[in-house]
Amino acid sequence: MGLTEKEENILASIKVASENNPNRPEFPVDDPKFPATPTFEIDVPGFENVWLKDESINPTGTHKDRMAWEMIVTYRDFLLAKKRQQTKGHLPHMSLITSGSAGIAIQTQLRKYNLPNLKVLVDENTNGKIVRALEKLKCEIYTTNLNFKALNWRDILYLTENQNGIDITSNEALGSTIRYYDWMSYEIINSSPDYCFIPFGTGNLYENVLNVNRVETSTQNHDPRFAGDKDKLRNCNFLGATTNDPISKADKLYSPHLPFVHYDEQWIRTYRQSGFCGIESQVHLIKEHHLNRAIELAEKQGVVCEPSGITGLALMLQLEKRLPKNKKMLIVNTGKTKFPE
Repeated sequence: MGLTEKEENILASIKVASENNPNRPEFPVDDPKFPATPTFEIDVPGFENVWLKDESINPTGTHKDRMAWEMIVTYRDFLLAKKRQQTKGHLPHMSLITSGSAGIAIQTQLRKYNLPNLKVLVDENTNGKIVRALEKLKCEIYTTNLNFKALNWRDILYLTENQNGIDITSNEALGSTIRYYDWMSYEIINSSPDYCFIPFGTGNLYENVLNVNRVETSTQNHDPRFAGDKDKLRNCNFLGATTNDPISKADKLYSPHLPFVHYDEQWIRTYRQSGFCGIESQVHLIKEHHLNRAIELAEKQGVVCEPSGITGLALMLQLEKRLPKNKKMLIVNTGKTKFPE
């Protein structure tokens, strides 16, 4: 048995323009373009050449909308497999640990395409505004103490009553390290900065950018989306900004047991020694007073962001005494979540 009429309609509604043709981009769905979000110059006292990559204009306000679209593409794969009679039965539910942004972005897309509701696992102390937003979007919500222990994908599926579903927190089966943020990664490296500052939560974005940079600085057969300067990118310092402070304003970046992060010191050391990035590339812990400075500076220039999204600027301010003032700096602003009306 193939697809039901409902599933045929869903499949027909999911349009993927191309995998990597910059002239036929796939995101954002309602108005595809490449680059999908703008990069513009900002004023940071003491620095001459600072640019900001702004993800706040995405449909629900953050870079997680890109991940959300890839979940729709994944369901398209499921439907195509079922149509070929390689699989059968109902479409699986997806499960996700979320602090809000990813859950809101993904569920918004799932509802648009009439796909199974997302099963979200949130910490028992999650802000009520976030929980209400997830409820309004019809997420299936489960709570637990995320401080207790690190959860594996089996734990997440069990806690969300979804043993036959798919955990997308772990991402392993979905190839997140090359897929979730591949278009965004090209938009970033095409700026050819000397320093690039990236918020680091799950690590997926940071890892994606570094992996795309590795590919494009070590090949002659470039992806059609690549328009960067190889020599500059080989020496570009990619700096991740994160926190280990449980009461930090950058609450989307903190977790006592952050699951499935691939980054470690050996991984980035190998990339540095192989010449895939600059020798200063690494992940730093930000200090809260620098984050407060970054928030104030962003607000003065009309940058739409939440604290977690502007930690790249916080890190640049934190390191300002050791940074060259005339080099090209790129701050990645991952945005600010728009709550459903």
